[in-house]
Amino acid sequence: MENKILVETSARHVHVTVEDMEKLLGKGNELTVKKMLSQPGQFASNERITLVGPKNSISNVLILGPTRSATQVEISLTDARTLGVTALVRESGDIKGTNGIKLVGPAGEVEITEGVIAAKRHIHLDPKSAEELGVKDKQIVSAKIDTEGRSLVFGDVVIRVSEKFAPAMHIDTDESNAAGCSGEVYCEIIK
Repeated sequence: MENKILVETSARHVHVTVEDMEKLLGKGNELTVKKMLSQPGQFASNERITLVGPKNSISNVLILGPTRSATQVEISLTDARTLGVTALVRESGDIKGTNGIKLVGPAGEVEITEGVIAAKRHIHLDPKSAEELGVKDKQIVSAKIDTEGRSLVFGDVVIRVSEKFAPAMHIDTDESNAAGCSGEVYCEIIK
């Protein structure tokens, strides 16, 4: 495998449990697929909610599917300041000790006591690709993104390896803007 990995910008979004989904969207409602994502089985849904923080709210926030075992809100640090909440930088799923927020949907609202994070930048790899690139699950690397006038080397990038993954680097909108990402962009792993 060539040391070039697609970079994808992960905009603000929410993962929900079945229980919270029903409170937000109404009992019996399910997430409907708007677009399949690069990671197998993951999709952007047609359903949207509003995040309500102490300072402000952000509407039209995407729910990603399928449902999960814990509700989680992934926002940029700029979004966190807008909302008036603290978003700890964490890997997806690592929400213990994080802050909560109110979620408002068309059928109701949910106040989560934890789950607000700024996702740690990461690179998804399947085992074969990881082996070819000489990296292991949970390894911390740097990633160089070459863009016109905004090339950048990101440190503290976690490698995530699973049979369920397709190769892609995920960064949030703040990071994407800092590197001037537009259109199809690739990164190179630096160990």
